[in-house]
Amino acid sequence: MAYVISDACLSCGSCADACPVSAISEGDAQYTIDADACLSCGACADACPVSAIAEG
Repeated sequence: MAYVISDACLSCGSCADACPVSAISEGDAQYTIDADACLSCGACADACPVSAIAEG
């Protein structure tokens, strides 16, 4: 199951830098994850400084 980013996102970009398949992009209010491209590896969740990313 793909990971999702919550409203706690600070838009710091750490998650996007950590994603091995570039499934994360900057949205209007926060970063978003392309569920079809997400490998569910968890690298983004590990990189998030505010724990705003979890399995959806």
